Amino acid sequence: MSHPPPGPFLTRREELAARRAELRENARRRRRRGVLVLLAALLLLGVVFGGGAYLVGSRFFTDDFDGPGEGDAVVRVIDGDTTGQIATMLANRGVVASREAFTEAAAEDSRILAIQPGYYQVKLKMSGTAAVAALVDPGSRVGRLEVRGGTQLDDTRSPDGTVAPGVLSLIAAASCAELDGTRTCLTADDLRQTMATADPASLGVPEWAVEDVARAEPGRRFEGLITPGLYDVAPGTSAADVWKSLLAVSVAKLESDGLTGDATHDGLTAYQLLVLSSIVEKEGITPDMPKVARVITNRLDVNQRLEMDSTVNYPLDLQALRTTAEARATAGPYNTYQNTGLPPTPIAAAGKNAIAAGLAPEPGPWTFFVRCQTDGTSCFATSLAEHQANVGRAIANGAF
Repeated sequence: MSHPPPGPFLTRREELAARRAELRENARRRRRRGVLVLLAALLLLGVVFGGGAYLVGSRFFTDDFDGPGEGDAVVRVIDGDTTGQIATMLANRGVVASREAFTEAAAEDSRILAIQPGYYQVKLKMSGTAAVAALVDPGSRVGRLEVRGGTQLDDTRSPDGTVAPGVLSLIAAASCAELDGTRTCLTADDLRQTMATADPASLGVPEWAVEDVARAEPGRRFEGLITPGLYDVAPGTSAADVWKSLLAVSVAKLESDGLTGDATHDGLTAYQLLVLSSIVEKEGITPDMPKVARVITNRLDVNQRLEMDSTVNYPLDLQALRTTAEARATAGPYNTYQNTGLPPTPIAAAGKNAIAAGLAPEPGPWTFFVRCQTDGTSCFATSLAEHQANVGRAIANGAF
């Protein structure tokens, strides 16, 4: 039997077997490469969808309205609200389609972080982006009320004929908003009627003021109870609800300033201190307020008439430094040239400094004062002769 020679020479059968083995190995390698490629592709898709799903989901699948919206609504941002809380409120009111529609749009507009508490007029069915733009637009703010120190309930006029809106007119203006083409406003008369007829305690008048307020002339009941500051008035609400909201804020400020049921000074009640402070507000600039308060208390202590021009001008709705002889001769509860003691109500909104002066007058013997400088500074005196000299100085300075 013969054998093939040694070396690299193979028979035909052996060559075929070797070829088949090589093909099988190549197939196995291709399958391994295919699995690796598939795994890599899956990993890549995982990265794309894992990292981009948020983008896809949030941008293409977030429930959102299109465009600027339709119909009008007034919403309120409460002090301390987070962006998420605002978003929830807007979604509940139907302003935006979902909470996420607003929060995602807000994340791209840093102005939302500076939004102020208050009322805003917006549309229903707004896109998240449109809702954010509306809330950061100062023109959307409604119901904003500012009361300055010395403002009284009724409008007042100056000798030159200029009219300054009073608290009632300011509240009425703040209550206005145009909703779906209809302008909703309270009037000063609406507010006055409610003030005059409603139970004071039911509207939020504090216990320490209820009796005095109930005795007051109906149209002047709430004089001085709305203190200087910023307020928010909800458009479209009733006069009673507006009074309740304003008094709640104002009374809290008054009591934080020291006017409570326990507040007394020289035998004066908290309400009488508010009356005194309102006169101080009208009569003196801030540095002089503690001395003005002392003049008032010194006169009250000896039952001397206050003789304050501001109280005489109050029922005349007149903003003037001086009074006329006719006005001083006209009888009335606010004429402190004729009556002793304090007038029955405050004569204006007293600010924090005036109240502080009323609670703690500067020690001193003064019983007279007159505005003697054009910047409003007053000169104080302990005798009529000294006071008359100060009046002469005031006239010479063009201050009186």
